[in-house]
Amino acid sequence: MSKLKLTGKALRNIGFPEGPAISVAITQMEQRFRHHSEEAALEILRQVLSDPMAYLCDDALRKVAGRLIEVKEDKDIPLKEIPVPYEIYGAGFIETGALQQMNNAVRLPVAVAGALMPDAHQGYGLPIGGVLAASNAVIPYGVGVDIGCRMCLSIVDLPVASLEKRADSFIRELTTHTRFGSGASWETLTDDPVLEDPLFREIPLLRHLHHRAAGQLGTSGGGNHFVEWGIVHMTGTNDCHLPPGIYLGLLSHSGSRGLGAQVATHYTRLARELCPLPKEAQHLAWLELDSEAGQEYWQAMNLAGNYASACHHLIHRRLIKAMGAQLLARVENHHNFAWKEMHNGQELIVHRKGATPAAKGVLGIIPGSMTAPGYIVRGRGEAASLHSASHGAGRQLSRTKAAQTITRHELNKQLTEQGVVLIGGGPDEAPAAYKNINEVMAAQSSLVDVVGRFQPKIVRMADDGSRED
Repeated sequence: MSKLKLTGKALRNIGFPEGPAISVAITQMEQRFRHHSEEAALEILRQVLSDPMAYLCDDALRKVAGRLIEVKEDKDIPLKEIPVPYEIYGAGFIETGALQQMNNAVRLPVAVAGALMPDAHQGYGLPIGGVLAASNAVIPYGVGVDIGCRMCLSIVDLPVASLEKRADSFIRELTTHTRFGSGASWETLTDDPVLEDPLFREIPLLRHLHHRAAGQLGTSGGGNHFVEWGIVHMTGTNDCHLPPGIYLGLLSHSGSRGLGAQVATHYTRLARELCPLPKEAQHLAWLELDSEAGQEYWQAMNLAGNYASACHHLIHRRLIKAMGAQLLARVENHHNFAWKEMHNGQELIVHRKGATPAAKGVLGIIPGSMTAPGYIVRGRGEAASLHSASHGAGRQLSRTKAAQTITRHELNKQLTEQGVVLIGGGPDEAPAAYKNINEVMAAQSSLVDVVGRFQPKIVRMADDGSRED
């Protein structure tokens, strides 16, 4: 059978509008339906033309549908003239770019409330450290690329002194049982309930990602992702059911790997086709939560979050077993996610991109840097912050700027002074690239109470300087 060849004239004859929709339709049909007859192909396009919204989740036809919708809508959805007011924490050390991104976010028609955390810095769409509550709308880039990225702290029963006495063993096992970087995976696959989630069969995008997700289970991303051993200082009111004192802890930071990145990319593209916004707000395109696309993203986002948690738990199980330890307590919290929450009597979709949930009584971990302490915190449920806090110290130098201005010698000197062993990592993640964690914590004292402290001692990061995925 000869390959399909379509003409612009044929498409115009069935009602296609002049413009990019014709060339996109021809390209997609000739690539995806090349063995169809011209008559069959045109009939498919008639159906898309009659109801383009129905084809936005169709892998083969969504680009055609998106172009047709753009033609019908003619112009961008306008932003609010009067932005939603929002609280800024630590305004004195938040860069202008992050403030501008937040200002754009609170002008979205679906925006109801917002807040900016003291670790905020510029990202894509919603700034990192940005919190945005929306009505019946989920914003894929308001969640972020690394969906469900999280902190996980395991406190174990090994004596703190073993960290120095058995340093070689800690370093060896940490290197053996971790993999880092955007393409990192394990050769031997591990079974886990998260991989049996029926969504991997029901949603076409996830079906294609299942094998990759299986290989990357129990790995970490690049950039600021880490797995580290350190010393935990617990106070008398720590909610971990542990006596106050000093413990050994394992802390990790990473997310949903390639699975989350692909989900974010796919649904952001879909949102932008459905929701054309002015240039300054294009990355904030949303999906209506009660739409088919919105529900599909919501399910995929939650699966990616569960997958991220499973990655951490596998890493921790392997390392705790390798060191002959027993788990005493665990604290885990995630960011880069959207939650259904009640605020002022209204159900809202609260996006926390690089922000920690801090509802009253909720525990979390806010890390500093590879040499600075992290803090175990209990949320105070502050309404103005939408029950949120920072997810770390926050960058004060971009990755590129840090690599250009901080030498490896300077980094090594600081590591030695602080008694920290670094495996992998580089100047782009040096402590000087980050804000002062103590200043950040002071700026959010109304949001969280400190119940413990974690001091890094043996830190594992990506070797290649790749960005977090």
